[in-house]
Amino acid sequence: MASQTVRQADTSSSRGVQVIARAASILRLLEERPEGLTLAEIARDVGLARSTVQRILAALASEDFVVEAQPGRGARIGPGLARIASSLVANVAELLHAYLVALRDEFGETVDLSILSGGSAVFIDQIPGRHRLVALSAVGERFPLHCTAKGKALLAALDRRTALRMLPSVLHRYTPHTLTGLPAVEAELDKTTEAGVAYDVEEATLGICAAAIAVREPSGALLTISVVVPAQRFGDAEAVITRALRQARGNMSAAFSG
Repeated sequence: MASQTVRQADTSSSRGVQVIARAASILRLLEERPEGLTLAEIARDVGLARSTVQRILAALASEDFVVEAQPGRGARIGPGLARIASSLVANVAELLHAYLVALRDEFGETVDLSILSGGSAVFIDQIPGRHRLVALSAVGERFPLHCTAKGKALLAALDRRTALRMLPSVLHRYTPHTLTGLPAVEAELDKTTEAGVAYDVEEATLGICAAAIAVREPSGALLTISVVVPAQRFGDAEAVITRALRQARGNMSAAFSG
């Protein structure tokens, strides 16, 4: 009887591990396809029955790890994972907080801290600017990668194949300045890699510009720091912001390795 009980416990444990592994494979797939996938597409790509995928998605949705995608696209990564990502980098965010404040104090402009998660740049901290006209966002908000300074900085820090897999099949046009062609985006990433700084000149939101750098913290998480500036002030400030961001990255890298 005892032997049978042990075998039953082992079997139950194995099934639990299998479910976790299957859920992880679905989440990894959805991370590569931020626009979402249908139930049939997920089942095909992970090699599981539709009924199995449906049960796993229901469990993930109950924890806010996946949410309904746009009509006809099934499921996509949910904010629950962004909250976990935020908690995992909480110590790093605390370490970087002083650098964010120093940048804000130098220019009086808003400074953001974001992390790469689920095919988006997820906003995890912000030091508001001192001007009357500033750009502000909510913690947990997701930003597209192809048309924001923070997103481009993150993509440029990845190998090109991985970076391109993070992009949706259709690049949404947010403003008349948004790059929606893949060759143009790749050329922009080449420039970002060469300069070490990414820019958004009214590509995501009219009237808002930004410059950003990517930093990899010791555990491997990829972070980005961006200075967000109203368009009417960006031209005069771009060069000095670029120099300050490069200096800040050097200082942060030294702090991580120290």
